[in-house]
Amino acid sequence: MKLAEIAPELRGRARWLPRLPLERPWGLWLVRRTTALMGPVAVPDVDVEVTPGWRIYRPRRPRSDLTLLWIHGGGLVIGTAVEGDAFCGETARELGITVVSAEYRLAPENSYPAALDDCHAAWTWIRENVAEPGRVVIGGQSAGGGLAAALVQRLRDEGARPLAQWLFCPMLDDRTAARRDLDARRHRGWDNRLNRFGWRAYLGREPGADVVPHYAAPARRENLAGLPPTWIGVGDIDLFHDEDAEYARRLRAAGVDTTVHVVPGAPHGFESWAPKTGFAREYLGTARKWLGSFT
Repeated sequence: MKLAEIAPELRGRARWLPRLPLERPWGLWLVRRTTALMGPVAVPDVDVEVTPGWRIYRPRRPRSDLTLLWIHGGGLVIGTAVEGDAFCGETARELGITVVSAEYRLAPENSYPAALDDCHAAWTWIRENVAEPGRVVIGGQSAGGGLAAALVQRLRDEGARPLAQWLFCPMLDDRTAARRDLDARRHRGWDNRLNRFGWRAYLGREPGADVVPHYAAPARRENLAGLPPTWIGVGDIDLFHDEDAEYARRLRAAGVDTTVHVVPGAPHGFESWAPKTGFAREYLGTARKWLGSFT
């Protein structure tokens, strides 16, 4: 991917984005070790409670009983809830809502359905201790967006219905990883070789098989009717753009109220690695405005 394809405000940071060697055991260990050393980020006027399974962000001036269950990204193989302190804290403060960020077990040590089960446990805790199902939005970024979509599908089948789903560049379809023609594109932020490693680690098999476990790849679900209102944000040069756009099309065809925000010139996860740019702030403002409509 050429720098000229990327929005000008993001090019300086995109130039230095490393390609993480996650498919190598030493690379996976190193990235996880680096992440484990990250300290918490305090957000003014937000109190944070830490438990073994999730982090809870409560605004000191709450304005709504809405709760967001947030699921972090990391390709299903890296990441931790503490990385989202700034995002979750600012969302809690700006909207006056409670945010619960789930921890979940990572692949390949813990393949499907471990991560989804952990997110479901966070949902259960919220339902029993914080909010009614109809006042909970489930959201996530990248792999977390895929887990959010999968959790919403599972809850729908269990007879529960969250208020909405809020998906940032969600990782929805293992069949993308099986497309070797995408390898040469070398997408910034998350490329298809990393994507294939992440899906292989999670599924315990090569991605793209005829059949995968029911909730493992949300885009594989045939019947999308009955799912809650959905917001999907993704860059037009993100590896996941096409699978996200197709999922949105199918949601609409199934009668689901769906909003799609496509960002020109935006690589994968730009709102995380360039959060202070006006480009990212405008995007996050648009996303939070949609979420705030439910408060």
